Amino acid sequence: MPKININGNNIYYKVKGNPESENTVIFLNGIMASVSSWFYQTTEFEKLGFKILLHDFKGQMMSDKPKGPYALAQHSRDAIELMEKLKIKKAHLVGTSYGGEVAMRMAIDYPEWVESISVINSASELDETLTLFVRGWKEAAKRKNGEKLFWTMVPTLYHNNYIVSNRKALKNKATAMSRVSDEFLEGQLNLYEAFERDVDITAELNKIKCPALVICGEDDILKPRKFSKKIAEQIPNSEYVVIPDSGHVTILEKPNVINSLTIGFIMKNNYSS
Repeated sequence: MPKININGNNIYYKVKGNPESENTVIFLNGIMASVSSWFYQTTEFEKLGFKILLHDFKGQMMSDKPKGPYALAQHSRDAIELMEKLKIKKAHLVGTSYGGEVAMRMAIDYPEWVESISVINSASELDETLTLFVRGWKEAAKRKNGEKLFWTMVPTLYHNNYIVSNRKALKNKATAMSRVSDEFLEGQLNLYEAFERDVDITAELNKIKCPALVICGEDDILKPRKFSKKIAEQIPNSEYVVIPDSGHVTILEKPNVINSLTIGFIMKNNYSS
């Protein structure tokens, strides 16, 4: 299991695709996810000869889970240090939800490292409803019951059609979550708190100068399209796409659409080629 010490923590990572390529795509996970969540996307980018880098943020499944507090800026710095150690000079970033927020933070703080960003179902600020959702997750995580935490989150994550069509897969995931460690749940709690504390970056979005694609699921309950619309309005010359019949986990619900959008956008803006 490949891990690398980044700022004092062992970070799990994977390099896929063409290791010799100068064209790199970094996929940045959603808050409860791990690198495997990007299977449908990495498969297509491998065919195109890209180098692909994935990693679990500290606090996530396969990486160290140190005591908090965490910060989006820390995740951003960790990702840059990972690039440095792997001798990646610049990359396209594709992030969903929490990963999209880290991608925006990276584009603000380290613009010379970022070729483009694709931000999927993310937010740059809170409203009262999103705040209450996150506080509900925090309370569920504190109960140290992964299965109950998962079912607490499901209605906010998936479109109804996806839930109906994937009941068995969701039950299997809930069963897997019943076996997670207390350490994992503590890491989740630290991640939720980092999101709640650090996500307010709307006023900084005009600092992002790289090409930006902003995507949202039309029926996202957790981070409704108004959040993506605001991100797109604040990032100069960004592109904005709404995907019908999709909830928050669009990378799983509509993978072919996500792949068409991100591949087309990155190929168009792939200045290293």
